[in-house]
Amino acid sequence: QVTWIYEPKDGERMNIAVFHPSYGPNYPESQMKGRVTFKPSPPELSSPSIEISDVRMTDEGRYVCEYATYPDGNEQGITQLVMLAKPVNSATTVAEVAGTKPVVVARCVSRDGRPAAKIRWVTTAKGNWTETSKTGADNTVTVTSEYRLAPTPTDNAKDLTCLVNHRTQLKDESLPLKLTIRYPPMVEIEGYDNNWYLGRTNVGLLCKANANPVPHTVQWTTMTGQMPDTVLPNEKELKVLKVDNSVNTTFVCEVKNSIGTTREQITIHVRGGDVNAESVCASFWILSFNIMTLFFCFPLGVHVTFSTSLC
Repeated sequence: QVTWIYEPKDGERMNIAVFHPSYGPNYPESQMKGRVTFKPSPPELSSPSIEISDVRMTDEGRYVCEYATYPDGNEQGITQLVMLAKPVNSATTVAEVAGTKPVVVARCVSRDGRPAAKIRWVTTAKGNWTETSKTGADNTVTVTSEYRLAPTPTDNAKDLTCLVNHRTQLKDESLPLKLTIRYPPMVEIEGYDNNWYLGRTNVGLLCKANANPVPHTVQWTTMTGQMPDTVLPNEKELKVLKVDNSVNTTFVCEVKNSIGTTREQITIHVRGGDVNAESVCASFWILSFNIMTLFFCFPLGVHVTFSTSLC
């Protein structure tokens, strides 16, 4: 007679199919009963092949075909069944706030494959990755790879690609991503050329903000709390209709998003304005005191009467 024996990788061997020329085929109790049959049917002793339907991952192992003959004894042949399962691959980013500690910013999963997939990352970001695997009840393996870095604003929107290598694939599967790093506004004020003179018209400042997410508020103020009458703020723009002495101030641009608030300021020095005159006069007073000669300096438009006697 001929007997087919199944030897799992872990566990005891079991008879799954027996054929005797006089008694015909028989299928003992096993995990394959109902799914294994001799082919052809009825089987032939010279070539008693078996067929397994509804093949499962747990069917992987060694299959032994054993002949019992007289007077030569038993002879056997062995074949190995290797089960392959094509994994389902996916990759996602994890939105994180910029900081100094390494955090998970992307995750790549190769699910239910056999054998276990191999995962690697390709990017210009300065991070590294860790990998874990979990074996399922059907002997498939799920591999999870996490990419970690200490995120900075410059990492936002950087390209990051997960490459999955598996025996069932003709080539690595490529899963491209873009990093999502959230950070408070980085603010810069443009438009001041250090040549704002009395009477100059149609100048202004621009508050430029780089942030993720996009800022929801841009507000102009001054350090004194009063906005000059000749100045028109409009969101990120601040338009100066005409430069006068009231523009001699420090303008502050405040930008907010859901991560935080950032303020940037710029001080305007109007050429020909009162502030410049006062600073010049102060220097004259100091100089004149040192050389014991009296000079008097006053802003334009100020009239002073001196007496002819000094105390």
